Amino acid sequence: MKYMYVVDYWVPFPSSEYGGLITLIAENDAEALELLSDEESFNEDYGHLIMEKIITATKLELANDYESGIIEAFCT
Repeated sequence: MKYMYVVDYWVPFPSSEYGGLITLIAENDAEALELLSDEESFNEDYGHLIMEKIITATKLELANDYESGIIEAFCT
C-alpha cells in the first residue's frame, strides 16, 4: 500500500526562508524521508526538521500501486 504525501516544509524567518510544498508517493514515512534526502536540492542543514513534517503531512491512501517518487516540489 502506498500513500501520496503533501509535505508543507518551511523553516521560518529569521532562521531561514528555506522550505516548500512537496508532493510525493511513498510506502511509509521512512521511504518518504529517503526520497527527500536523495534529492539534490535537499538542504541537509535542515534535515533534522523534515521527519516531523513528514509525520504530520497530509497522507492519502492510493487505490493503485504507483511508483514511489517525488511528484512535484516547490522549494525556495
